[in-house]
Amino acid sequence: MRFGTFLPQGWRMDLAGIDPAQHWGVIAGIAERIEDLPAWESVWVYDHFHTVPQPSEHATHEAWTLMSALGAVTDRVRLGQMCTCMSYRNPAYLAKVAATVDVVSEGRLEMGIGGGWYEHEWRAYGYGFPSAGERLGRLREGVEIFRQMWTTGTATVHGDYYQVEGAICAPRPLQGTSLEGSARNGIPMWVAGGGEQKTLRIAAEYADYTNFDGTPEVFERKSEILSDHCRELGRDFDEIVRSANFNVVIGETEKDVRDRLQWARAHYLEAGVPEDVAEKQYRMLASGPAVGTPEQIVETLQGLEKAGMAYAITYFLDAAYDPSSMSLFERFVMPELQ
Repeated sequence: MRFGTFLPQGWRMDLAGIDPAQHWGVIAGIAERIEDLPAWESVWVYDHFHTVPQPSEHATHEAWTLMSALGAVTDRVRLGQMCTCMSYRNPAYLAKVAATVDVVSEGRLEMGIGGGWYEHEWRAYGYGFPSAGERLGRLREGVEIFRQMWTTGTATVHGDYYQVEGAICAPRPLQGTSLEGSARNGIPMWVAGGGEQKTLRIAAEYADYTNFDGTPEVFERKSEILSDHCRELGRDFDEIVRSANFNVVIGETEKDVRDRLQWARAHYLEAGVPEDVAEKQYRMLASGPAVGTPEQIVETLQGLEKAGMAYAITYFLDAAYDPSSMSLFERFVMPELQ
């Protein structure tokens, strides 16, 4: 199994209480730590502007600015976003940005893309909040623009939502040109989301990777639907690497796990989250598939691996405050799956 991990960037209040002047040092320091551990293949950020579980004045650092900065301070680890919202940026412009980041990072970019969902920030930034059908229509047209620009150096698309006429992408991404990479899309494309009729069909048509719910029964269902779409489109299902995201809460004993969950609840309260919202976050974390002792988490991930999940993207709420959770995962979980 392949592994990546999210860096703290503030979106999930995972930098709250740290002086903003120190945020980049914390983010870069964790990225450099991951860089030195070859078992980790990639680092990831979220593409959001306002915090969760509720909007607040706590910092949320912008994804593509971080992509460029991380490309400059790392040399090995691959760089991704899970996932970029198509409608937040014109797709021809975003294809150009991504190509530049791929050059800066010497061919290490992963392109996560989705339709977007966080209504509060959509409206706050003046994007409105179009229907799910329109958001997914924009996703489909946008990924076609990406593919054309990255693989041919130019794109012409006259769609319902986007019109580009000879948009030039120079330089093209290093991946798919001078470096080994995804021949299909240039930059490897992760289509994120589990919408069964539209998102998974877009994934079947365009994706190198998918990313959807890692709960075992849900993962198996989404995989079956993706397989059906691939068959209808004439796409080889096995070409697509299936991944899932996991909120990791790990402890050497079950008491340690409970203590870490209690820390998470207290952390949200200290960050100003109302008690009922903090309780909901606690319950969400506690019910996740990657919560438990190392042995319990290994068992869950091995089951998912048998179901075809080949890439786990982890998240540690406490990463900026205490490295012991990540270290425990590295020492006792990852070796059992690689």
